[in-house]
Amino acid sequence: MHYHVYKDAANQWRWTLIAANNKKIANSGEGYINKADCLSAIELVKGSASAPIRED
Repeated sequence: MHYHVYKDAANQWRWTLIAANNKKIANSGEGYINKADCLSAIELVKGSASAPIRED
């Protein structure tokens, strides 16, 4: 599994999480002007392992 960081058509930074089978399983959902902000968002996702799962 890995994160792919890239610039989109609007020249903003985005990330996509790629599974071991090369399938896209998550993405940033928004573009970031600064690469550092994009990388910070990845760190937030990485750190969310203990977040609870809620159902409706």
